[in-house]
Amino acid sequence: MSIAAYIKVIGRGKDGARPLDTDQARDLLNQVLDGHVTDLEVGAFALAMRIKGETVQELDGFVQSTLAHCLPLPTPPAGGVVVLPSYNGARKLPNLTALLACELARTGTAVLVHGPLKDPTRVTTAEVFQALGLPLASTAEEVDQAWQARRPAFIDIATLSPSLARLLEVRWTIGLRNPGHTIAKLLAPWPAEVPSVRVVNHTHPEYAHSLTGYLGHTGATALLMRGTEGEPVADARRQPRFEVFIKGQRDADLSRAPLEGVLTELPALPESRDAAHTAAYIQAVLKGDTPLPASIAAQADCLRKALLKAGADTA
Repeated sequence: MSIAAYIKVIGRGKDGARPLDTDQARDLLNQVLDGHVTDLEVGAFALAMRIKGETVQELDGFVQSTLAHCLPLPTPPAGGVVVLPSYNGARKLPNLTALLACELARTGTAVLVHGPLKDPTRVTTAEVFQALGLPLASTAEEVDQAWQARRPAFIDIATLSPSLARLLEVRWTIGLRNPGHTIAKLLAPWPAEVPSVRVVNHTHPEYAHSLTGYLGHTGATALLMRGTEGEPVADARRQPRFEVFIKGQRDADLSRAPLEGVLTELPALPESRDAAHTAAYIQAVLKGDTPLPASIAAQADCLRKALLKAGADTA
């Protein structure tokens, strides 16, 4: 098989390329994820989409394809699940995704975090989980065990979707991210009838428009925000904008405006961004020795309320 016909459509540059419809996008990525194409074709696909950018219909097809290539996971508890896709890690600021996950789990919310184990340039959430002494799930049963123990579950993307993990790894060969990175940040691996809220984060403002379109088009329940260095956690230093979607519709009551103006006081933060110092800080917050940053407390509250609404709408 070959995806040359698709590359001919999407690979004519920013102005000459044409979009694929949902079925075409799904078929294209199915061939990529099934390993039916050459490495050269995968590289051409990655570069063409990087230049062209993904449409809402293409994202829909790509995500549909990826969901069909995911490990079946257990049904979450009756209250539903918060999904935190964690793919960027810490570069300059501490990675506090694990703190958000632990805060949610502490109050009885089921949480699934998925992402890579390692990143040669950043501190991953998996490394912070390990420094906290939290086990990483390698099977669907271990995900359920974490929930039963009121712990957040972390699953490596190479376990959740080996084929998507291989597409993500192309970055280290060609030096650029590809559609797999956007797909991963949209991935909530359950049928629509399962109550869930995913955090969809972006680093560049232009992505907010396409992601908003995708969430509305697919009827998703999600919190859309500008992530902290691309992580699905609010910046501990100030409240970012929260755009909450319930079944694809923006919820004005749950959405929140960003904190504007000059900061007068900074919250206590880890003295280093490495996993050990980050874990020690998180433990101090969970014990009550250090205050939970207000923005992360607000995010946790927002996610709990969105999950309640999602469950009510599903019932």
